Amino acid sequence: MTRGDMARRALLLAGLAMLAAGPARAQEAAYTLTIAGNRFDKAELVVPANKRIVLVVKNTDKTPEEFESNDLRVEKVIAPGKEIRLTVGPLEPGRYYFFGDYHEATANGYLVAK
Repeated sequence: MTRGDMARRALLLAGLAMLAAGPARAQEAAYTLTIAGNRFDKAELVVPANKRIVLVVKNTDKTPEEFESNDLRVEKVIAPGKEIRLTVGPLEPGRYYFFGDYHEATANGYLVAK
């Protein structure tokens, strides 16, 4: 077998492996919440129902905050000046409460799936 034959065979096998893996999943839409002054910038964030999304939570404060939601089953500490990315859903239509565990009185809101 020549080098050209081996290269063609390798390309063919790589192509077959990609087909066997199935179609590539569409990239999820990203939605952002920002924490500033121990508050979220949005009291309600509307997202599409029945679709998987990426929720980006940015902490612009100088202290850590814990993004938490019992409804979404998530609990993540975000260091000052950092962000987290969470894959969420698909969510049924409804309201999903979230809060900053360290400042719940001021840092809270709802993810609204419509």
